[in-house]
Amino acid sequence: MSSSPRGEVSQDWDALEDFLARMPREPREPCRLYLVSPPAFDLEAHAQALASALAAGGAAVAAYQLRLKGVADDEVLRAAHRLQPLCAAAGVAFIVNDRADLAAACGADGVHLGQEDGTVAEARRLLGPAAQVGVTCHGSRHLAMDAGEQGANYLSFGAFFPTSTKEVRHRADPRILRWWTAISPVPCVAIGGITPGNARLLVDAGADFLAVSGAVWGGPDPADAIRAFLPVLS
Repeated sequence: MSSSPRGEVSQDWDALEDFLARMPREPREPCRLYLVSPPAFDLEAHAQALASALAAGGAAVAAYQLRLKGVADDEVLRAAHRLQPLCAAAGVAFIVNDRADLAAACGADGVHLGQEDGTVAEARRLLGPAAQVGVTCHGSRHLAMDAGEQGANYLSFGAFFPTSTKEVRHRADPRILRWWTAISPVPCVAIGGITPGNARLLVDAGADFLAVSGAVWGGPDPADAIRAFLPVLS
């Protein structure tokens, strides 16, 4: 059996099937989209693409995460200054990836923390009690329970499918979404290679949000890409 984060033995999901089948599933809000930026982009072109995507998605888009990689802090802040007002106008939460200090500096609605990006408590000290703090949990029940106990506002699980957006070091079983939504009201985000063609599996498993990046920004028309997701969400 393979090892997962913190030396945890990989989950035996087959042994949990009976538990999952017997656990009642409380009603939850309809699944929505959580947009994640490309790791690099031309700022003005991406601003136009984001505005188009937000207009097409309407209330189906819940959040946008700024996830720039390998750039200076001032470039992240410049991008935030341009993109955050678009999200605010659409009623969409603006989240900064990894860096609570940059999220605080630009007045973001929250931060998404990886497993090496500090604690929920540290992020709240910088951002205040109203901030949205999300935590990456890969495919691990242990990490999910830990993040829930820390007071995370949401958890992310994945990758569920192959993706070219980032190197995949952890794969998640969709049954972790069923498990989490059976035991906790804290929302969960499914991430990793999600397209309109494979998203139904994750929606049916209980994902509260679908984190999408390449499927939206990698094509010719982000608005059309967003519209392709809408029937799956409903």
